[in-house]
Amino acid sequence: MRIVVGADHAGVSARVHLVSWLRRRGHEVFEVGAPTAMAYDYPLAADQAVAKIRAGAAEYGVLICGTGIGMAIRANRYIGIRAANCTDVLMARAARSHNHANVLCLGARTLEEENQEAILESFLNTDEDQDPRHERRVEELDHPMPGMQAVRS
Repeated sequence: MRIVVGADHAGVSARVHLVSWLRRRGHEVFEVGAPTAMAYDYPLAADQAVAKIRAGAAEYGVLICGTGIGMAIRANRYIGIRAANCTDVLMARAARSHNHANVLCLGARTLEEENQEAILESFLNTDEDQDPRHERRVEELDHPMPGMQAVRS
């Protein structure tokens, strides 16, 4: 799989670890966001990762900040991006299966490395459920709400 991994300053260490973990498993990985642990705004890292996905360079994204919340909020501003902030493997499975999530958000300050690995593995190994009810709901997710200015490109 082609995966983009982005982080702000809080997630740099986790990004380095997960990029290595992914590459050892044969994935093609792109790194974006903070080059070091110096202050770096999470919206910029999310934007860079989303750009890779929307351009077709990456199939999935992993975004890491202190809690994963800010990254998820920013990434979900884009049409076609379904980012899920997951704190355990059950959430990761549901995000992929039911919600067809294409971006996993993780908290560097809230999850140990082993948990991050397990959640990411679950996310990547779970297929999208093709049940019509899930398909319909995912289509609804990709339509902006009235008054919403979703980013198209």
